[in-house]
Amino acid sequence: MRLTWALAVGLAFGIGLAWWLSRDTPEEAARKQARAERAAAANAEDARPVLYRWVDADGVVQLTDKPPKGRKYKKIDMNPQPGMQVDGSRQ
Repeated sequence: MRLTWALAVGLAFGIGLAWWLSRDTPEEAARKQARAERAAAANAEDARPVLYRWVDADGVVQLTDKPPKGRKYKKIDMNPQPGMQVDGSRQ
């Protein structure tokens, strides 16, 4: 009977120790959380529908859903953010 209790206590202690040693420190947990948030933000940015504005060889402005190869282009958000946005730069 004592051997059974000793084995049960030893097993419980071993499981508890393994759990304790495998935990992340608060710094590691914060680092993992920040990395996950950055990855989610990058995925969300890539998943937003955009149009590509570019000028072809004849000087005509084109809007397409795929970026042109070998040309400069500008991404245009298909779902603009609500409200007014003022941009004073010249193009």
